Amino acid sequence: MKKHYVYLLIGVAALVLDQVSKYMIEAVLSLGESIPIIPGFFELLYVRNTGGAWSMFAGTNMTVFYVITIVELVILFLFYRSCEEKDRWNRSALVLMMAGAIGNFIDRLSFQYVRDFLSFNLFGYDFPVFNIADCALCIGVFIIVGKILLEEFGVIRK
Repeated sequence: MKKHYVYLLIGVAALVLDQVSKYMIEAVLSLGESIPIIPGFFELLYVRNTGGAWSMFAGTNMTVFYVITIVELVILFLFYRSCEEKDRWNRSALVLMMAGAIGNFIDRLSFQYVRDFLSFNLFGYDFPVFNIADCALCIGVFIIVGKILLEEFGVIRK
């Protein structure tokens, strides 16, 4: 169990950062209210997402999202368990992905929506609003994809 503490710490840190940031946004902003951080580029904008990624399937019965999340978490955990002990990159990535899924799952269970607040405008495109849990999920995916590419190009050993 000792070998898993660092991964548990990574996951708990991501989950706590997600939940605390969501709590703080709700405490500071009303629904739809924003605080410009870098005008025209980045703002904190409190929105509620009743769907999946980027509000896809908004209004879908939450039970669907519960089932998908539970299946996702089981699969991610099984992948984690199958990783070799020395495979720190994949284990870290999988833990970040699990923490992100759990963070949004907590919101869906508690509120029937996910609290989002990070809003970027990229070259005139309003990127969908997201949160720290979404960041953790994406960072986990990028780590795994990056590792695969580095292995394929022979930069690191498989």
